[in-house]
Amino acid sequence: MPISDASAAGRQEGLPLDENWRKRIATQSIPAQVFLNHFFAMDYHIQHQNDLDDLTRFPIFIDFKGGVSEEGRKSLEKLLLNSWSAEYALRITPVVSAGSAGAEEYLQSSLHWTFPQAYYSILFSARAFLAVQGIQVSNEELIRKRIGNMVVRGYYPASVGYYALGPLNNYSIRRLPMAKFKPDLGLPSRAGAAQAELGQFLKTTRDGRIKALRNAIQNNPKTALRSPRTGEVLQKFGVEQYKTLARQIGYTTYFDMLSRLRISSNNREIERFVDSEIDVRLFHQSLVNIVSHVNAIHEAYVAKALGLDGFRQLVAKLPTYLQEGFLRDRIQAVIEPMFSVNGGSELTAAA
Repeated sequence: MPISDASAAGRQEGLPLDENWRKRIATQSIPAQVFLNHFFAMDYHIQHQNDLDDLTRFPIFIDFKGGVSEEGRKSLEKLLLNSWSAEYALRITPVVSAGSAGAEEYLQSSLHWTFPQAYYSILFSARAFLAVQGIQVSNEELIRKRIGNMVVRGYYPASVGYYALGPLNNYSIRRLPMAKFKPDLGLPSRAGAAQAELGQFLKTTRDGRIKALRNAIQNNPKTALRSPRTGEVLQKFGVEQYKTLARQIGYTTYFDMLSRLRISSNNREIERFVDSEIDVRLFHQSLVNIVSHVNAIHEAYVAKALGLDGFRQLVAKLPTYLQEGFLRDRIQAVIEPMFSVNGGSELTAAA
């Protein structure tokens, strides 16, 4: 309901405008606060684990093999340019609004583009990660499944290495030992509370995927499951049907959770965040931290495949505004130290 409509409704019902507005904001703020809690918990877990350095001790990283042809290098450069451009746009948003009278309002309205920027930055870095392994894929569902398998196989550190599997109402949450507890509406302030929040985030995300798949199957006469007795389209699924859906979906990981930013931006669900009373600056900072962390993981694998010099050459082709700032800092603080491990022996590009 637009503001003008809300005002009219308040007059028609005999309610003061501020009371009518307060009730609407309260209704919008609860789901928005839950969404903020989810991403704050993801960021909290990342900061608590602080495990990017662990990659250099992973056999799967040490033995990582990859590379690109000359033609493939151009595609790789484009993927990383898209990833870094989206991350740059995400980071620059609060800078643009800094010092202005309506800074908070600007940040809140900017959720329309900061949500998808966060998701697509990670999507393109994930595609680059896959590309250096010879996996050229642009379909988001195929990317999701590939990344999900790599999470399970141990390509990612514990900070984002958790996942869920299993059928509806019988999920198994892995690598989050404290996820069995029920989260509350407050921001997590302890490791256990963050894991509980992440467990809930995995469950609701998997719920959405399973229900969407069920609807897609059942709304198509050619694929709909039917009663063997009557031949009618099934209205209720049993355990076996949900097990089948779970196998088709695969694993639910950090990538699925972040994809909800794309879903929220495409649907009217985004409006509840724009009209809510949540700490939008905290939400934005959590997204920046998450994107930086996940992209750093993908970039480390790309650098391992190309060799540090090859990675530097790729970065040197970028526009100056991307070479400097956050990317330069991440390369110096994260990527380059990974190439001087085990007493200074440099990791080189895998043959």
